[in-house]
Amino acid sequence: MPEDRLSMLVKVARMYHEQGLRQPEIAERLHVSQSRVSRLLKEAVSLGIVRTVVVAPPGSFADLEEEVRGALGLTDVVVAGVSATDESSSLAAIGAAGAAYLQSTLMPTERVGLSSWSASLLAVVEAMAPRPSRGAEKVVQILGGVGAASVQVQATRLADRLAQVTGGEAMYFPAPGVVATEQVRDALLADPYVSDVVAAWSDLSVVLVGIGSVQPSPLLVSSGNALPQRDLDALAALGAVGDVCLNFFDADGQLVDSDLHHRVLGIDATTLRAVPRKIGVAGGERKVEAIRAAARGGWIDVLVTDSSTARSLLA
Repeated sequence: MPEDRLSMLVKVARMYHEQGLRQPEIAERLHVSQSRVSRLLKEAVSLGIVRTVVVAPPGSFADLEEEVRGALGLTDVVVAGVSATDESSSLAAIGAAGAAYLQSTLMPTERVGLSSWSASLLAVVEAMAPRPSRGAEKVVQILGGVGAASVQVQATRLADRLAQVTGGEAMYFPAPGVVATEQVRDALLADPYVSDVVAAWSDLSVVLVGIGSVQPSPLLVSSGNALPQRDLDALAALGAVGDVCLNFFDADGQLVDSDLHHRVLGIDATTLRAVPRKIGVAGGERKVEAIRAAARGGWIDVLVTDSSTARSLLA
């Protein structure tokens, strides 16, 4: 390349990127057309004279997010930093990160499916602030309440809170998450209001779900928000490692067909995995195997987690 042309490329690049001059100003100073300035800037980039470097600020985990995304084959990963290793610190960080992700990515036309009550989902929804404009069209409960009757009402309250902060219309699923027999489940699904909610599951654009492990945390057990131990033991014997909306799967993410599977009132595996965007929120060493399996099985395509869990997923 002639030396005078190279000199012109460098001069234009420095005026634009270092001195902050706009293209019309550069054109006027150099007595050239603005289109030529634009071509020179593009050429400077193609020749490596100008290189773009993204510098991640302290507290961000762009590299870690990209590594986890690639390792698990996910569409996106959001990693929250934690200053302590206790569960409450992790939940608070995941909640804030999940809330920020939802508030920046939800569209006014979204039809959001929301799983039953969980500590992770509660942290996300509670961290969200009401928006001046609508952030979703509908918020649809996709799983009945799990555990003690006093706890099952929390699932409805969670959907109500998300509907309030997004301005979406709430559709509640007034049913327990698990019943005694398949016949009881089918009878409840025949109720007109319940069947209307079930029909809405096929039209969801995004779901927000927790990722459970076969052995729940002591917190969930003590609160009554857990399955009976006999069901959990039977699932573990069949190779289950985790669940999304009580769809239990093995280490490869394959659905485990157990007796419980036919007694659940919630979104089924086929409908769930057909939703365009599935956001899983989970953290903690106890959840690592379940998160991996959820990604392998296509139960989630976006993960919100903490930095400690993210590193364990890569180990």
